Amino acid sequence: MNIDSEKTLEIIERMKLAKIGEYDKWESIIKKIQNEETLNLAELEYYSRLTRIYKNSTVTNRSKIYHTKLSEQDEKPPCKECGEDSLYYCNMNDEYYCTIHVVGHDENEI
Repeated sequence: MNIDSEKTLEIIERMKLAKIGEYDKWESIIKKIQNEETLNLAELEYYSRLTRIYKNSTVTNRSKIYHTKLSEQDEKPPCKECGEDSLYYCNMNDEYYCTIHVVGHDENEI
């Protein structure tokens, strides 16, 4: 798999700055990319799973800043509140929610 190293490193640096993901994992991935080493499957999955959540996402009208609608390809972990399949990711508390519980779960939402 060929990747655009410069663009990938830029994305990872942004994720690190935003404190998204695990610092040590990002450092390991950065080193491999800089040394032109091939990323293993777990590293590729980690990168793609986190970047897919934050990239070009649509948000609900009632919660413009905090919630990202998951795509058909995204994993659907259980809703934090009820356990049903989630449809939204909340970047305020790093949790997943269904349509019913996506708004109003955090006191910072207004």
